[in-house]
Amino acid sequence: MRRGKMLIVEDELIARENLDHVLKKEGYDTVAVESGVLAFKELEKQEFDLVMTDLKMQQVDGLQVLERTKELSPDTEVIMITGFATVSTAVEAMQKGAYQYLPKPYKIDEVRILVAKAMEKRSLRQEV
Repeated sequence: MRRGKMLIVEDELIARENLDHVLKKEGYDTVAVESGVLAFKELEKQEFDLVMTDLKMQQVDGLQVLERTKELSPDTEVIMITGFATVSTAVEAMQKGAYQYLPKPYKIDEVRILVAKAMEKRSLRQEV
């Protein structure tokens, strides 16, 4: 059963592979990339139900990925992940339309629940 299509944008290899593995096991169709530049290319090619993006990355950061996602697909949910959590970046991410702001280190069970809720919100919005 297809549970939704997701883009994972994470420059740390182990973190990216772990998220990709866990979410695939949950039944999500995932695409995992290591940079914001590659995320832009994927966003241009296809629509995603959810984007999970790291905040701090070279060249194109997570806030830019968030903005581009919302430009191309306003209903796509975006979860920001960061090891550098601050109140100001959290507020900025939420103002730009992020669904949630998840500080590292996070628990995988937290991610599963958060992803399921974001997908449910997207699904309900599409029904309406």
